[in-house]
Amino acid sequence: MTGVVVVGMQWGDEGKGKITDFLGRGSDVIARYQGGDNAGHTVEVDQTEYKMRLIPSGILYADKLTVIGNGVVVNPESLVNEMQSLQQQGISFANFRISNRAQVILPYHVRMDELQEQSKGDHKIGTTNRGIGPAYMDKAARIGIRMSDLLEKETFAAKLKQNLALKNKEFVQVYQGQPLEFADIFEKFYAYGQQLKPYVVDTSKLINECFDQNENVLFEGAQGIMLDIDHGTYPYVTSSNPVGGYTAGLGVGPTKIQHVVGVAKAYTSRVGAGPFPTELTDENGTYIREAGHEYGVVTKRPRRIGWLDSVVLRHAKRVAGVTELALNCIDVLSGLSEVKICTGYRLPDGSVIDEYPASLQQIEQCQPVYTTLPGWSEDLRGNTDLASWPQAAKDYLAKIKELTGLDFVSVSVGPNRDETIVLNNLWQ
Repeated sequence: MTGVVVVGMQWGDEGKGKITDFLGRGSDVIARYQGGDNAGHTVEVDQTEYKMRLIPSGILYADKLTVIGNGVVVNPESLVNEMQSLQQQGISFANFRISNRAQVILPYHVRMDELQEQSKGDHKIGTTNRGIGPAYMDKAARIGIRMSDLLEKETFAAKLKQNLALKNKEFVQVYQGQPLEFADIFEKFYAYGQQLKPYVVDTSKLINECFDQNENVLFEGAQGIMLDIDHGTYPYVTSSNPVGGYTAGLGVGPTKIQHVVGVAKAYTSRVGAGPFPTELTDENGTYIREAGHEYGVVTKRPRRIGWLDSVVLRHAKRVAGVTELALNCIDVLSGLSEVKICTGYRLPDGSVIDEYPASLQQIEQCQPVYTTLPGWSEDLRGNTDLASWPQAAKDYLAKIKELTGLDFVSVSVGPNRDETIVLNNLWQ
């Protein structure tokens, strides 16, 4: 029995889907513990791309149990559409399960997300307007509707009427918007619930039974640690906990976990507003963005690009208890004359700190301190023979290991399953 958690060590989009797919080979269960359909990931298998938002990438293994946990907020419409799309690509959902305690995203959450963002003007968070934050707000306010409620017609109707009365009042009186109609939402979403009903179970009980049967379980989070609502660049964060969320988000105790794999790109990217100390606005940033196809899976927005930030990686290691590092996209840096890694932040008084500040004002004053290494011209895409790599690329890996204190579990040189150098088999 082994429990392995996969977390993003940056601002999301680190390639967790690929690493989850890769580690999924040795697991029996792949379970997602937080986030919603704002977190897209793409996995490439045999030259075929599979795009997912809610469903863990373990679904690509027909013999694995794939789980959406109670910590995830589920838009039933989005989930049904995603399932149908994957089924058209030949993917089976026979071993797919959804927690009966997962919160449901409804149209009023999406509307609230849009209105709240618009009202912020120049201080927008940069959400994807998919209702994630408002759904988590309702969960904390104890007025959320769960999957178990959605399946019970009378319960769903009563809760929906109650919530719509509150939401419509706010839409009209606060935002001068239009109210939503009960009938339009009820019939449509109750029908979605009935479509999903065969997959809805107590997933905490299910996963713990799998552990009792000595099975390997892989825990998949969404977003990244720098978007964690507690440990990220607040308030420019998501509304859940990528850090350690597997305990509450799946109902599994921390004693079940042996490894926490942190996933990072060989550079840094983020979507949306917020601080980004190593951001590149020059030709290097443009080069990396285009070479890495850095555009959002869900939003198609161009991602902001920066050099690798070891301050961020060490922060992520500490708050999430990361034990190993999975590095992606080092092939994207091929062709640059030099590459840089941020080792600390210089404050206006000249002092250098090596922790990530909580204060937005302080982080905006920080200037990154870089170590500069030679680049390499050789194309690393698909080259899984590490011994044949140019010395400059090997030195880059060595410097990352030195700065983070983490051993590599894998290094990826492309999005395909087979473009992965395996350095440590965690399931042994």
